[in-house]
Amino acid sequence: MMTPNDYPAAFTTSRRIYRNKRVLRETLVGWLFVLPALLMYATFVLVPILLTIHYSLYRWNGVGPMTWVGMQNYVSVFQIPNLIGTISNAFWLVVWFSFIPVSLGLIVASVMHRVGTGRFGAIAQTVVFLPQVIALVAAGIIWGWLLALPGLVNQILRLVGLGAISRAWLGDFNWALPSVGVIGIWVLLGFCTVLLSTAMTKIDPAFYESARLDGANWLQEFIAITLPLLRYEIGVCLTVTVVNALAAFDIVYVATAGGPGNATAVPGLQIYILAFTQRSVGLASALAVILMVLVILVILPIQRLNREAAL
Repeated sequence: MMTPNDYPAAFTTSRRIYRNKRVLRETLVGWLFVLPALLMYATFVLVPILLTIHYSLYRWNGVGPMTWVGMQNYVSVFQIPNLIGTISNAFWLVVWFSFIPVSLGLIVASVMHRVGTGRFGAIAQTVVFLPQVIALVAAGIIWGWLLALPGLVNQILRLVGLGAISRAWLGDFNWALPSVGVIGIWVLLGFCTVLLSTAMTKIDPAFYESARLDGANWLQEFIAITLPLLRYEIGVCLTVTVVNALAAFDIVYVATAGGPGNATAVPGLQIYILAFTQRSVGLASALAVILMVLVILVILPIQRLNREAAL
């Protein structure tokens, strides 16, 4: 039989049981809401990744029987010069697709934030962002016309007396990869500019007013105030653009198809060629796994700095 002294302990125990049941019920309800998205993610992301890793351990043409080769496909990737060259080209594209658009985006966004207010600023952001909404295939086709030997770029060069340097930019072994990089800059600059410009509007104007009272010029304000307060947004821009560079496919495929020779070949394009043209599914899968690991290794430090900036 319970005594009066036992009532508080029993009440506390009852409350704890009720609270645990409520937490369990809310957890189950939460998982039920997450389950559809989780199933989609597992079906279209996790399962293909696991299958790619599985295929990379076999020699397979995609139709016939599979032959176990272990790590041989990975060894072959590092032994075939053309495949190593695609990885090198991808890292060169990081400079063109990532570092240059982010740097230019900072400058353009800073100028727009300083002088482009009101309707003018909105129109400028729209014009700069416009290439981002154009399909990459269309962008590759348009720039293929512009950079061709009779294209608009060479016509302008001849018009200003620089016809001696005109060339088929996408067909030149030395200039093909930088030309693809220029297309990437054109596409990604708008994304970086709009993101950074939006972030700049959240910076307290009092910081700039205090700096101006101390006699700081535009460059000093940019280095001492703008850059430190945009670390998180810069990290987002770097993450998106680096992934675009390392996983580039559309622009390269449409503009150059990896040519001339292998001057613009990148891992994404080479994976497609190995799997669907040369029927080397195992080797293509190994290259895809290596590309995935490279992306993770490059992105993780950026994400770590991003988290530190957000704190």
